[in-house]
Amino acid sequence: MTGLSIAWAVVEYLADKQKCGAKTLFATHYHELTQLEEKIEGVKNYSIAVKEKGEDVIFLRKILRGGTDESYGIHVAKLAGVPRETVTRAKEILSSLERKSKIQEKESKKEVSGQLDMYNYKIAEVAHEIDKINLDELTPIDALNILVKIKDKIR
Repeated sequence: MTGLSIAWAVVEYLADKQKCGAKTLFATHYHELTQLEEKIEGVKNYSIAVKEKGEDVIFLRKILRGGTDESYGIHVAKLAGVPRETVTRAKEILSSLERKSKIQEKESKKEVSGQLDMYNYKIAEVAHEIDKINLDELTPIDALNILVKIKDKIR
């Protein structure tokens, strides 16, 4: 996150006409920065056209308007001459990180789902109690007491 925050701040600084206002080519692998085009005047996203063949990527030397949600860092490292064993290890690490991210995402969804199930159960219980109330025989103080009980149940 530190790298992302630094890159974000640099883009803001470079685009600010009062501070710098430079026309700059800013290359990054942070997909989150593509949203800055909508937030900062003058920021525009471009990406390079690619053709994927299995595990290989061919950079087509054509610049396209817009960002991408793909990351080609490992392919670029390979083209730059990073040793094969380092590229292979980078792929292993990436796979591991992606698996961990998916597991954490699933766990987070389960937690939210469990909370919603409990909340829905409480709401159904309260709705059942409300259905049993005879409004024609209810005094104002009884209504207030029932509201207090309902409020306590929902918490």
